[in-house]
Amino acid sequence: MKQSDEQKLTLTRDWWKENAADVPRLITATPGPRSKEMHARAARYMKGLSSQVKLFPVCFEEGYGVTLTDVDGNRYLDFSSGIYVTSLGHCHPKISEAIAYWAKKLMNAHDFTTPVKEKLLEKMAGVLPGNLNAIQLYSDGASAVEAAIRAARAITGKHEFISGYRDFHGKSMAAVSCAQMIRGDVYSYGPTRAPGFYMVPRPDPYRPLWTRADGTIDTDQYIAFYDQFITESTVGNVAAFVLEPAQGWAGSIFPPDDFFPKLKAFCEKKKILLFDDEVLAGMGRTGEYLCMNHWNVEPDIVTLGKSFGNGFPVTAMVLKEEYGEALESISASSSYGGNPMACAAALASIEVIEEEGLLENVRTVGAAIMKRLEKMKAEHPIIGDVKGKGFLLGIELVRDKITKEPFAEAGTLVYQKAFQRGLAWIPAGHILRMSPPLIMDETYAMKGIDMIEDAISDVEKQFGYV
Repeated sequence: MKQSDEQKLTLTRDWWKENAADVPRLITATPGPRSKEMHARAARYMKGLSSQVKLFPVCFEEGYGVTLTDVDGNRYLDFSSGIYVTSLGHCHPKISEAIAYWAKKLMNAHDFTTPVKEKLLEKMAGVLPGNLNAIQLYSDGASAVEAAIRAARAITGKHEFISGYRDFHGKSMAAVSCAQMIRGDVYSYGPTRAPGFYMVPRPDPYRPLWTRADGTIDTDQYIAFYDQFITESTVGNVAAFVLEPAQGWAGSIFPPDDFFPKLKAFCEKKKILLFDDEVLAGMGRTGEYLCMNHWNVEPDIVTLGKSFGNGFPVTAMVLKEEYGEALESISASSSYGGNPMACAAALASIEVIEEEGLLENVRTVGAAIMKRLEKMKAEHPIIGDVKGKGFLLGIELVRDKITKEPFAEAGTLVYQKAFQRGLAWIPAGHILRMSPPLIMDETYAMKGIDMIEDAISDVEKQFGYV
């Protein structure tokens, strides 16, 4: 019988669960022999690998729910979500079925309307705050960011942009000009960044530049600095502030709660747009559809990606309704953006978040994880800080809690030792990042934290802290 696109797959919220005692399951030393062999062959041709692959060259073959299985048969608990991408679990049956249906029916129709695109657009307008409903779809995050930069120029008639040190916005030219890698290396091809792009410090509660008399971070000083910077260092044609709501690549760093409300007021006063890059933090990762919702701030421009299609390449650039006409002047469409398979993946992903109550799950389990991390911080001499909201989490390792000197060697070793125990996750120098799938419950989450704490204890012994 031919399946209708109106049919829905009926699932329970626990579709992914198996015997927790079998996760992780290691049958060889890791990485295993087949992983090493296959990686070595691939590495003859594939260059520019990420740090996580270089530090632990495992070859994955299968994923299901919150687990990944390598070619040697070892099963890992996933605390990475494919770098914030497979947030609704690997191979979620509903999402896989939706993609497969359109793969057999209509794979691409450029930017013509399709039934599934129309449904996705209406669904997006329903879950995004305020008047964020002027939408264009793309196939990667950098393309969405590039389009948003062009849109900001069209809206304002201005050409300058300000972003934050240690932000990350993509690897194409304008996106690179807004981005800085965590170790201070800037993606560049010739000049450091394109003309008209500037970087300013943004508040890091653990490493503040300005504090009040009581020791708390002084966000007013950051805003005052931005005002002075625009006057003295730009030509006065700033179109937008381009910022991640929480810094991902830099190590799950969240600003103080009063920062973005103050920045939004500053931008409105200066007639500058607030461009909220939610490619990493959006679509439920912090327990809200937009991370910016935590501060009741409505940005002028939003970009979405990564978990938007749960692994299928689909991203979005969204403007406030009153700016929608700007999209008519920038040739906003793309060859692959908004194809039926992509729209089906994104629509099914939003439906899964709603049907499985995942925002509440992320808030509840995330709070339990943070409570555990705070306890670890008090008990472990190399944990300087823990940070996060929902399932966007980080542990900052330091040589000394007083000096806060970053402990990058420990970060590398903890990452590798936890991976050897069966935890697939993300390094960021001395800050360890955690982004479990949003479906993960507390039982599985605490298994992952156990592996991390055991690895930290091993490293502390190795460096003589215990």
